[in-house]
Parts: sequence; C-alpha cells; structure tokens
Amino acid sequence: MSDTRIIVALDFPTADAALVMAQRLEPSLCRVKVGKELFTAAGPGLVEKLMGLGFEVFLDLKFHDIPNTVAGACKAAAGLRVWMMNVHALGGGKMLRAARESLGNSAIKLIAVTLLTSMDKNDLSDVGLNGEPADVVLRLATLAKASGLDGVVCSAQEAAKLRQALGKDFCLVTPGIRMADGNFDDQARVSTPRSAIANGASYLVIGRPITQAADPAAALRRMNDEIA
Repeated sequence: MSDTRIIVALDFPTADAALVMAQRLEPSLCRVKVGKELFTAAGPGLVEKLMGLGFEVFLDLKFHDIPNTVAGACKAAAGLRVWMMNVHALGGGKMLRAARESLGNSAIKLIAVTLLTSMDKNDLSDVGLNGEPADVVLRLATLAKASGLDGVVCSAQEAAKLRQALGKDFCLVTPGIRMADGNFDDQARVSTPRSAIANGASYLVIGRPITQAADPAAALRRMNDEIA
C-alpha cells in the first residue's frame, strides 16, 4: 500500500485513456482519483482494473441526495473496495451521518466536499451563500467532523485554518495544486505542493500538471521530491 501524499486525478473521457496514463505511473508514488466523467463512461470495471495495477482509488463522485439514497450509494462504493470516497457537505448533517453509518466499521475513508476550488466569493453570492469562502468552508468542515466523517476536500489556502480548528487527525484533501511555474487552468484557489503540505494538507489531488506533462512519471517524481 502506498504512503504517498499525492493522488493523481485521472480526468479522462475513456477507460482506455485512463489506463494508458495509469500504466505510466508508479503505484508506490501515488494513488489515483476516478471522477464523474470517467466513472460514468467506464463504470466499476475500471476501478477494478486500476486496483489490479496496484493503485488505491479515491472515488470522487461527490454524492449529494436525500440521506437514504446517499447511504445506498456509499454502500455500493464500499463494495468496490475503494480507498476513499466523498459526499457533498451541503447535503447537510442527516445526509452526512447516513453516509457514515452506511459504511459500518469499514476502513474506507469518507470525506466531504466543502466548496469546489473553482468557486470564489462572487460564486458563493450567486447561490445565496454569504461570507468569505474560508468561513463557509470552516462551517461545512466542522459539520462533517461532527457527523463522523474522516475529513474534507478543501483548498490548500484554507488548510491551515482547518488544521488548527479541527485537529491533527482530520484528513484534509486539497485539489487545485500547481507547480509554482505552472498554469492555473480553471482553478481559482490554488497552491504549490510544498505550501499545501506546510499549511496542513494530508493529501494533494494533482491532475493536469502530471497527466498533461511530456513525461508524467518524471512530473510525479518532481512533485514527490518537492513535498519531501
């Protein structure tokens, strides 16, 4: 099993493309994330193939529905033996607790999305959420912990505040990671690997800086070296 802090986002439209990329990476240096587009296209079979290659899988489907439906979805995901899965904290406490209870004593990590890293203060206002993104994230993360979840997805910029408020054992998963000399693409709240870890991040989700690199394996090693 890997002890790396890096989760490579396999944001591809087909199973074949994802597997080609996975075969260029080393399971001892990363875990992999399967999100909505890829899971919708390829289904549970792809998760099994990735695990067969030696990867631990973060199933990033952000379940957000009534409590009973989310509980059923989490139970089904647990049947795939994934390493980590997530729900959306905006589903509320009842939904979060139902998700937690559906997993029983499973060792699978269950985390909650707080705010998408593409969202800024103007986006929050558009959907009726008032306040600074960091304050909304803290409120949702506190709810997730109180509901028994293992951690949250958050921006690296919010990680230090969450680490201080929620303790050393709460898992903080941070997307929006870019090398200092890289392109921010469509992410509004971003960080470098070193600063994210320094701020208290547990795991870093990294997609395009690795998967679109000329040499993904070398880019992955560079990210691990920067963290080390």
